[in-house]
Amino acid sequence: MLMWFLPIFLMFLLIGLPVFFALLAAPGIMLWLNGQERDITLLYRNVFNGIDSFPLMAIPFFMLAGELMNKSGITSRLVEFAHAIMGHLRGGLAHVNILSSMLFAGLSGSAVADTSALGSMLVPAMVKQGYSRRFSAAITAASSVIGPIIPPSGIMIIYAYVMGESVAALFLAGIVPGVLVGVSLMLLVKYMANTRDFPVASARYSWSERKTASLRAFFPLMTPLIILGGILLGIFTPTEAAAVAVGYSFFIGLFILRSVRLSDLPDVLTKASLTSSVVLLLVGAAMAFKTVVSLSHAPEYLAALILSVSEHPLILLFLINILLFIVGMFLDAGPAIIILGPILGPIFVDLGIHPVHFAIIMSVNLTVGLATPPMGLVLFVASSVSGERVESITRAIIPFLLVEIIVILLITFFPAISMTIPRLTGFVS
Repeated sequence: MLMWFLPIFLMFLLIGLPVFFALLAAPGIMLWLNGQERDITLLYRNVFNGIDSFPLMAIPFFMLAGELMNKSGITSRLVEFAHAIMGHLRGGLAHVNILSSMLFAGLSGSAVADTSALGSMLVPAMVKQGYSRRFSAAITAASSVIGPIIPPSGIMIIYAYVMGESVAALFLAGIVPGVLVGVSLMLLVKYMANTRDFPVASARYSWSERKTASLRAFFPLMTPLIILGGILLGIFTPTEAAAVAVGYSFFIGLFILRSVRLSDLPDVLTKASLTSSVVLLLVGAAMAFKTVVSLSHAPEYLAALILSVSEHPLILLFLINILLFIVGMFLDAGPAIIILGPILGPIFVDLGIHPVHFAIIMSVNLTVGLATPPMGLVLFVASSVSGERVESITRAIIPFLLVEIIVILLITFFPAISMTIPRLTGFVS
């Protein structure tokens, strides 16, 4: 009977119940109906146990670092740097949008933060240049999914926490896939620019102007190097790296750029705490949800069902990509990883798929789901910053989603894309 918690959960989502409450209500109801009232206490206790984790502290720290970076005007410096490199091309501002997302990914690791920060700046600029508002919002939403793929990545921290994998290995494995998504989007924009006669953003920057833009972006661009370098060299853990990123962001904002004042800190801390609380509550609820998943023996049933279809790894990987893409339409990446990771991960590892490779397949799939209807979070954020309807953005984003699906298939069937850097650095055997 417990197996019915999943359809009930999906029904709650469809009627508009917030994900946090749906994650708790569905299994709670089924435990009660199954006569397991005592386990309900265990269910809700696991909400707090799921949050009480040192590795997960990296998430609020990275979010705070992102808020400090945004407040200090670093976003505008990254956009200026991207503009200096690619602004002179046809469709230059669309290219700038994508490159800015790739650069911003190394600071925040959040698709929502990317959409909000860059969208509020670039969408009006693109509209002013002659792009349609819905195209501007669509390219912002589509490129923002790069944020959680290129390190530091919040969802990869969650995956490592749930599955016991190395955060450093996952971070390294996400570099090439993230860059590949960005380059693929740029190639599509180049094709669209030629066929639709997109405007040229500006005159070509001189080398001295590019040097100036590069120097202005130097300190922000050092952030991912400090984070990754410190982790890879064993100087600090990912959580400590996130705390270092906060300190570094605060220092350059207050003393180097002098764009942050002490009076700004309450507002920054409030925004970061609100965003962090949402993510951590979802993680806690997902951990509680996972408890009922275990009690219902759903993993065994699902494993048997998957293996009954085929035992060929490539066929199963293709099918699981379809499943993950559909799940990503309805569920945020963090909770989806916590619920499905322990179920699907062991199945594919037993079939010979490297656990880090599967982690990247799952993470990229669910990240792209953030930009897919009906519950794609970045679509709603893009709608908010652009003033365009979600339905209109959804239609405009379809070509970009198709490109990202192709990239997902490449990552799936060519493991070297994600595994080469971790292997070369010795983090994966």
